[in-house]
Amino acid sequence: MTTKVSLKELVSAGAHFGHQVKRWNPKMAPYIYGEKDGVHIFDLTKTKEKLEDQKRVRQFFL
Repeated sequence: MTTKVSLKELVSAGAHFGHQVKRWNPKMAPYIYGEKDGVHIFDLTKTKEKLEDQKRVRQFFL
């Protein structure tokens, strides 16, 4: 079973919203696109890549 995740679906699900800027973890810096209203915004292209990587790993073990 393969399911494609689109950037549009990620945005509509709110997957781009992170934590407040003052509560961030510096290890997340490569995945942060920017900031709006004191909240970090995730880079959804990187999020999509990581989801697809995890899907491949899961398929390998199942």
